[in-house]
Amino acid sequence: MQVIFGLGNPGEKYQQTRHNAGFWYIDALAKKHNCIFKPEKKFKAEVAIWNFMGKKIWLVKPQAFMNCSAQSVVPFIHFYRIPVDEVLVAYDELDIPVGTAKLKKSGGHGGHNGLRDIIPTLGKDFKRLRIGIGHPGDKSKVTPWVLGRPGLDDSIEIERCIDRCIDVTDDLIKGDWDKAMKLLHTAD
Repeated sequence: MQVIFGLGNPGEKYQQTRHNAGFWYIDALAKKHNCIFKPEKKFKAEVAIWNFMGKKIWLVKPQAFMNCSAQSVVPFIHFYRIPVDEVLVAYDELDIPVGTAKLKKSGGHGGHNGLRDIIPTLGKDFKRLRIGIGHPGDKSKVTPWVLGRPGLDDSIEIERCIDRCIDVTDDLIKGDWDKAMKLLHTAD
């Protein structure tokens, strides 16, 4: 793994919304490892560098809105010539219960607009960290759900889930995908 993108919407208005679970994860990861985000205008992103066992790992928060995530992700990957299979994208997932996270090696967008924007240019073969935010139960309530703030109980569950995700991140970077999957998927 060379780069981890955390997807979300920029700005204070969206900071605590469910759709920003990717930002929450990458912010927590940066905090744990004392990484500082700096604006990178050419990528429309905030970027931090994590030195992991002598290896440079980029932590990236796109600052284009979720539906335009490719504006940050694609130029960053092309500029640094990062192979797609060395990319991890962390994002919120409606179809996974709150407090649960799943790893996935590739696939479609599953209705997620950030992925829907990235896949046409990048392809489907990047790795994903899917952070469960639960489903409101009715398709008509999805937009206000993802753009809304979770209640206290859900916030606590999402934070605990993110802690578990951080616990397996070292294994992901080392390339021990199976170990990371087993630890994360059995913790839920």
